[in-house]
Amino acid sequence: MKKIKFLICFVLLQTLVIGCSEEDGIGTDLSSLNSSEPTATSKIFDISDDNSGNVRITPFGEGVTEFTVNLGHGDGELVSLSPGNSVTHSYPEGSYTVTIVSRGITGIEVENTYPLQLVYRAPENLVINKNLAGYDLTVSATADYANGFLVYFGDVTNEVGTPMAVGETLPPHTYAAPGVYNVKVIALSGGAAQSELTESITIFAPFSLPITYESPIQNYNIGGTFGDVSVAQVANPFSGGINTSATVRKYTKAVGAPGWGGTWTPLSTPNGTPINIDNGSKIKVMVYSTEVGKMLNVELEQGSNGVSNKILKVASTVANQWEELSFDFGTFGIPAGTTFNQLVFRYNDSANGTGEVIYLDNIKQTN
Repeated sequence: MKKIKFLICFVLLQTLVIGCSEEDGIGTDLSSLNSSEPTATSKIFDISDDNSGNVRITPFGEGVTEFTVNLGHGDGELVSLSPGNSVTHSYPEGSYTVTIVSRGITGIEVENTYPLQLVYRAPENLVINKNLAGYDLTVSATADYANGFLVYFGDVTNEVGTPMAVGETLPPHTYAAPGVYNVKVIALSGGAAQSELTESITIFAPFSLPITYESPIQNYNIGGTFGDVSVAQVANPFSGGINTSATVRKYTKAVGAPGWGGTWTPLSTPNGTPINIDNGSKIKVMVYSTEVGKMLNVELEQGSNGVSNKILKVASTVANQWEELSFDFGTFGIPAGTTFNQLVFRYNDSANGTGEVIYLDNIKQTN
């Protein structure tokens, strides 16, 4: 029995000696380490959706000490990244191949390629900002996700769009003639997608006689009203007789409106053409009223050469039908060559308003 115990102790001692012949935790066999390489390499593309083209590239992998990224765009510059870091690059719309080389602690490298596809989104919420002064139009625009704009002013055949940067206001564009023009703005994404918006503008001709209330390039609302009088262009509610035109002017004198209320229209340049007495001493107006005997005033104001304002009043002679009233300013002996820069209308200026409504049309100057 004692011999058996001694033998067991000797074996255990030999085992301990052999086990302690190497440093704890470090062996001499490095074959498994020399054969190791980066594994589970992957990539992340974080692609912006604002048409900036920015893409953040963040490589990942196990056992990697360094990544080398070939962006696949530009001059082929290589970017070195430590694990957990990223690189951001701006790409134009298109297809690219990004190459990532992963390097392990032993220097072994693994190369992977990844396709990258960028498609820019069409701009949204396009708004055209227009400022029209006479014949000059100033344009700017805004749109979400726009990288720029093209502006078409609509007055040239086969027009080439004028480039406009985001946040830019173009210099004034001058139209050669009055008219209605379609202004088009195309919002560019930076790629193939784009959005467009077209809006019309009217370049008005200088206000002048005759006044028909039919011309699309005549600003019939130039000037204004005073004394609780209102005016509006309306469809002719009583077409027939001497006046079958489509559009007329509705003149309303509100209840209690002062007798001196009325309308005024400036005719001075550049907004209008003055009335020259040499072109005829008479002003004729078509009128529709519901009462006989109330006076319509036609007044020529701001005369040249020191000529004072001239006022004529003519009473309606029929009710509920169109008639033409004639105002003969020749009775004033106005000097030849005299011009007037303002035209005024009043109705029944001897009394306050009772809610009267009349209609005016086809105002002309004759001999």
